[in-house]
Amino acid sequence: MAGEGRLVAILGVGTIGESLLRGLLSGGWRDPSEVVVTVRDEERAAELGERYGVRATTSNAEAVVGAKLVVIAVKPQDFEVLLGEVGGLLTPEQTVLSVAAAIPTSAIEGRITEGVPVVRAMPNRPATVHEGIAGVCAGAHAGDENMTLAEEALSHLGAVVRVPERYMDAVTAVSGSGPAYFALLAEAMIEAGILLGLSREISTQLVVQTMLGTAKLLRDEHVHPVELREQVTSPGGTTIRAIRELERSGVRAAFLNAIQAAMERSRELAAGEE
Repeated sequence: MAGEGRLVAILGVGTIGESLLRGLLSGGWRDPSEVVVTVRDEERAAELGERYGVRATTSNAEAVVGAKLVVIAVKPQDFEVLLGEVGGLLTPEQTVLSVAAAIPTSAIEGRITEGVPVVRAMPNRPATVHEGIAGVCAGAHAGDENMTLAEEALSHLGAVVRVPERYMDAVTAVSGSGPAYFALLAEAMIEAGILLGLSREISTQLVVQTMLGTAKLLRDEHVHPVELREQVTSPGGTTIRAIRELERSGVRAAFLNAIQAAMERSRELAAGEE
């Protein structure tokens, strides 16, 4: 039997949903008996049940009954159908945590029982290796207790930051889309290494480890980006020559414009624009 008031239902166990499931169990925050997950087909349900020891079902309506935390992890295009199945079954004693991109809390609240607390989150791709970060915001009925519960769950995927909902599109643009920016940079640097005669394998290893080490310096040592750049940049050296070329090419302005464009697109999607 699941512990009273501890049951977690994860509706739609895809990439992020399964990462959360692994995190909740490996971190010991929930026992397998305290988690129920849903998927579309029976074969996948049986696979998840066997792998993690949780109850897995194809019935979203069955899964939400008695759950303290209901995580909605389906794709945005499946949202209407899902809420049609479970919206009327949810109660104000439950907390709904949505990790679906570009769906405002008001759009969820309008399709479920009145007064149910809704928390919206925007995790990112590194959540799958438990090094992600998620921005979270409260809906109209979500209090500190609901936010804390959602943050505790998401903390098993990485870091969590709390923001007002009006900034969720900015979170999407900076960290939600962020891994793609770093992947593009890595791709360019790897190609540069190959141009200079390095093998693809060696160039990839050099770039990826350099990115990882730099990120750990910035995070763990609390080094400011400007400070780190100055530490690496010797007068008249190789780094300053490279940075001059990057500045000439307008790389800084390009990032500012790109991230603003991503935020604008996030707003369009939230408004239902194609």
